[in-house]
Amino acid sequence: MKYIIAIAGLLVVFVLAFAASSDRSRIRYRPLVVMAVLQLVFAFILLNTRIGSLLIGGFASVFQALLAYAGEGINFVFGGLANEGADPPFFLSVLMPIVFISALIGILQYIKVLPFIIRYLGLALSKVNGLGKLESYNGVASAILGQSEVFISVKKQIGLMPRHRLYTLCASAMSTVSMSIVGAYMQMIKPEYVVAALVLNLFGGFMIASIINPYTVTTEEDMLEVQEEEKQSFFEMLGEYIMDGFKVAITVAAMLIGFVALIALINGIFKGIFGLSFQDLLGYVFAPFAFIMGVPWSEAVPAGSIMATKMVSNEFVAMLNLSGMTGLSARTVGIVSVFLVSFANFSSIGIIAGAVKGLHSKQGNEVARFGLKLLYGATLVSVLSATMAGLFL
Repeated sequence: MKYIIAIAGLLVVFVLAFAASSDRSRIRYRPLVVMAVLQLVFAFILLNTRIGSLLIGGFASVFQALLAYAGEGINFVFGGLANEGADPPFFLSVLMPIVFISALIGILQYIKVLPFIIRYLGLALSKVNGLGKLESYNGVASAILGQSEVFISVKKQIGLMPRHRLYTLCASAMSTVSMSIVGAYMQMIKPEYVVAALVLNLFGGFMIASIINPYTVTTEEDMLEVQEEEKQSFFEMLGEYIMDGFKVAITVAAMLIGFVALIALINGIFKGIFGLSFQDLLGYVFAPFAFIMGVPWSEAVPAGSIMATKMVSNEFVAMLNLSGMTGLSARTVGIVSVFLVSFANFSSIGIIAGAVKGLHSKQGNEVARFGLKLLYGATLVSVLSATMAGLFL
């Protein structure tokens, strides 16, 4: 039965993407089939094989070691804030390690390891996805650098981008997550779901963008020129990345305070008027999507509530709600967890538009105009990834 529901779910995703397509006659189906097969293969390997378990275990152990090292710095500065024997505050245990991970990313950037990986993995993907080299590079870079920082590396091209290529670049940024916060996710949901989502979202982002926004890149247009960062000394670079990581942690903390408080206020108002919380009502709206992803109908409403929370606030708020929710089956938790690992929410529209606007004012305004379409496509990517994962959970 789950296979029938999964097939129906995949059909629904592709029909919804097809309905929003800007030019259905230009959709190329062969790359879509290839990427769908690759998604199935990777989902099977990562979630249903011993090799996948070993890979994920190794990935998770690396992040656990890094988080332990981050804890040394955190304890030195904030030691004693938490009561002895009590769980450390969320800000210290989950958000502050972002500072250390950001510093490591800066070092890998400085010694040219990450640019090499991003560039050549992107070139290899361009042979599979039927998109341009720049789009493929951007998809990989977004998953490592983050939805704001990635545009700096292609800032020379931003002003020259036609609308359709700009959409694909922004869609990749919203469909993925930043490597600097992967460790934070792994403290709230299981590492295997985080890793599976990272891989599935990469291919899913290309697939949905190829349907919603199909086009062909000519040889003349298909030039990959990545902006080199201004040469800095090692310690200048390190200080900059450490401060960037701290800004991300503070920003996420501020957004959590605001969103959690606002959701609590809205829930209180709705309970007083309707007897149901706002999240419960949204759960009924999203329940059909949870069901086609493979969630049992008896659990579709609470699962839909978490999905809706992620869209109207962010993935951190939704993951906190998921970790505190009881009564959900392991299969439902796995499917919803994969859905949550992306930047597909309303606040990301402003973040991406602001990042582009900071580099090119006119193009930033263009991004703001198709912001809702970006969110629509990125949400379909999350549904697609969760449905694929559900086949093997």
